[in-house]
Amino acid sequence: MAALGAAIGLITHPVSIMEEMLPVKVAVLDDYQGVALSSADWSPLNDRAEIVVFRDHVSEADAIVERLAPFDVVCVMRERTPLPRAIIERLPRLRLIASTGPRNASIDAAAASERGITIANTGYTSHGAIELTWALIHAATRHVPDEVASLRAGGWQVAVGGDLAGHTIGIVGLGRIGSASARIANAFGMDVIAWSSNLTPEKAADAGARYVSKEELFRQADIVTVHLILSKRSHGIIGAAELGLMKPTAWFVNTSRGPLVDEATLIDALEHQRIAGAALDVYDVEPLPAEHPFRRLPNVVATSHVGFVTRDTYEIFYRDTVKNILEWLAATA
Repeated sequence: MAALGAAIGLITHPVSIMEEMLPVKVAVLDDYQGVALSSADWSPLNDRAEIVVFRDHVSEADAIVERLAPFDVVCVMRERTPLPRAIIERLPRLRLIASTGPRNASIDAAAASERGITIANTGYTSHGAIELTWALIHAATRHVPDEVASLRAGGWQVAVGGDLAGHTIGIVGLGRIGSASARIANAFGMDVIAWSSNLTPEKAADAGARYVSKEELFRQADIVTVHLILSKRSHGIIGAAELGLMKPTAWFVNTSRGPLVDEATLIDALEHQRIAGAALDVYDVEPLPAEHPFRRLPNVVATSHVGFVTRDTYEIFYRDTVKNILEWLAATA
């Protein structure tokens, strides 16, 4: 099969888990860096399953179905390959979806349940996303990509960097990641303001922030950083009204989920330089299309959704994935 031709890594020690069943076939999807098998000890599965690792990404529904049709178990890396009802219903052999992270809204849980498919999740650590948020803030405000490019081309200084100390950061969403970002901002001597739909002045103060209205946050902040879970309520929560309040010298930072912000409106604001720029790690469509404006706009500092892509996080993801497969095998034996 053509889809199997893209497979990169294989463990080929299959045996039946039941006499009447074929060997359990496991697909590990979207292993972009080729580290899935080295991030955890998969040897407990050596005599129990055949594992196929795919490093490339396919997004078209028919191609996904063709690729996954032979597999009993599909291991997905967060939302890289969504599994909606239209795909799940075309995979009659599928019996376990092993997803990394504690939640995965891109899997249709109801469709899986109706077909008797188990969904298993893993642990997670948020420090990678927190650290990348600040890497992007520094890269954007100090023009790090431009300075690096100039140096490599034989040049020298090309820009005057912005400051953090004494300036205002607005944090949209003060949960685990937002609260950690507030503590870091305080360490830099910033004025920290925050808003979310359920936030109170008392909760904001506990995190080292000052509660303001949504409008005041976008109006006052020199940097706006977003840390919300994507849901029906938060989808598009930042649009023309919010971006229109931002200072022309302010930066917009998003390391959470692309659809939290109206992408077309953000692109328009960047193209017309109504804000200083954006530092982004997440997008409406991923991987980001080759001709997307975020790839060419000079006032965008962009990374390819790598906030969670760290050694520590991957070790948790794949260790727990192996554990989940073993537990499922034991339950079906």
